[in-house]
Amino acid sequence: MPSPSSSIAVIGAGIAGLSCARSLHDAGHAVTLFDKARGPGGRLSSRRAPGAIVDLGAQYFTARDPAFQAELAGWLERGLVAPWPTALWRVDAHGWQQHSDDLPRYCAVPRMSALSRHLAEGLELNAGARVLGLERRANGWYLEDDQQRRHGPFQRVAISAPAPQAEALIAAHDHTLAEACRSLEQSPCWAGYALFDAPLPELPGVDGSWQAAFINQGPLRFVARNHHKPGRAEQGESLTLLATAEWSQAWLERSAEQVAEALYAALLEQLPGTLRPPTPRLLAAHRWRYAQPLHAAMGPGYRLGEQGLALCGDGWLGPRVEDAWCSGRRLAERWLGVTG
Repeated sequence: MPSPSSSIAVIGAGIAGLSCARSLHDAGHAVTLFDKARGPGGRLSSRRAPGAIVDLGAQYFTARDPAFQAELAGWLERGLVAPWPTALWRVDAHGWQQHSDDLPRYCAVPRMSALSRHLAEGLELNAGARVLGLERRANGWYLEDDQQRRHGPFQRVAISAPAPQAEALIAAHDHTLAEACRSLEQSPCWAGYALFDAPLPELPGVDGSWQAAFINQGPLRFVARNHHKPGRAEQGESLTLLATAEWSQAWLERSAEQVAEALYAALLEQLPGTLRPPTPRLLAAHRWRYAQPLHAAMGPGYRLGEQGLALCGDGWLGPRVEDAWCSGRRLAERWLGVTG
């Protein structure tokens, strides 16, 4: 267990890194977060476009784990999250059908990144700092970022970045952890988004207030109407279009413009008959090179290495948002001696 005065670095401010850092900070440890993006978020990232906010990663999350359910109860009480989607559909060869599985789903208010910003409150965050290397000295670990700044010393370092990125940082220091990273495969995901000046037309046989749809054929796997999410009623019509892992892999190196056009064309193919929405005023796409693990590793949800190194993230537990949160929390608890 780290001493109360120990300093700990957490690389990656997605849900796993934030969960880990939050638990360690609340237990009295000095924690510093590092993330290459301009702010916390990871898969909970959102983008503010002209006249709309679109979620680019996870569109919702579920809560199966008891610890995560307890955390969720607090978020619900504070109004940080709300149930969504509550009008869910699926699309397959038989057309559009209502989807009901009695599984509660939730969305952060007013955007998914609001939850990551809540988890980051009070934490020391070095945003816009891509960590390129680690160095072990007698007094601890030092981190070097892409602006040639050196940070440290830290007694422990938790890496919540995707396995290929984590491997690059630890390969020279811990062969066992590096081998564990090589055993994990991460699937990519293209996320397209379309903004409109007018509402979508009514779909025959589909409730006009439909909020999201699972797509079970073609390049798309999920479509979300961002303006139907809690806290966004005032913004205009906008869609997030998530591609399948297979299609994303095949189109991985295509331009964002090509991908956006292709995903929008795939959406049009799923609309009944000749029905067509208004022309989008903005059509774009974002690439997640390492979106989710193809198969989560067996084990406690994290990996402990030598000399204070450790790994956490969804790859070590499962692909869902709650898996990432639980992975970070469990690593923190292991270091704090809460678990065995």
